[in-house]
Amino acid sequence: MKALIVDDERIARQELRRLLAVHPEIEIVGEARNGEEARAAIERSPPDLAPDVVFLDIQMPGMTGFDLLERLEDVPQVIFTTAYDAYAIKAFEVNALDYLMKPIAPERLAAALRKIPARLAPPARTQTAPLEQVFVRDGERCWIVRIAEIHLFESEGNYTRLCFGKERPLILRSLAALEARLDPAVFFRAGRKHIVNLKWIDRVETGVAGNLVVTLKTGQTVEMSRRQSSRLKDTLSL
Repeated sequence: MKALIVDDERIARQELRRLLAVHPEIEIVGEARNGEEARAAIERSPPDLAPDVVFLDIQMPGMTGFDLLERLEDVPQVIFTTAYDAYAIKAFEVNALDYLMKPIAPERLAAALRKIPARLAPPARTQTAPLEQVFVRDGERCWIVRIAEIHLFESEGNYTRLCFGKERPLILRSLAALEARLDPAVFFRAGRKHIVNLKWIDRVETGVAGNLVVTLKTGQTVEMSRRQSSRLKDTLSL
């Protein structure tokens, strides 16, 4: 898993590097001192150096960590690293995997890394079995739904909308948390807001910006981010 460290303090970056050194599944591909450097590293890196996970400070000169996420088209998985506890709720509203307080304890870092979705984890790592069916409740209505029948997951803050048949229930579970339980051979992260069921794709077209636009068998369209467009091409190619 390729990681980017974003922090305006050199000592903090060095300390995180030291802590990550005992986790061979993590490859640090770069550091950034502020939001602008981080944005350039995420959006302009070649595919083989694009970070899968960003360790992101919040309070930085010029642009906060939250400002950075708002400006990114394609947001990697995020683990916040900060000296402030006041932003924890907001962090999970933007689907952060975890929120680590400085000084970072090694056991908390290890726990955060275990939350990284299955599709990003190295093959040797043992994963929880993918879900086959789920119990869904939205208000007074309940369903038992086979995962294969869900064609689209849509993020709405810390909630996710499940799309199956004509139903669109909203559940209190982040997209990142659901992604960790889905079969990566069937479900594909289209970008910041969507996970699509590959078996429900009807056609794929090129958008105006050069990225891919997926049309599902239901008629719904999902615009892929540039990075995920490249990954989808690799996934669907012979």
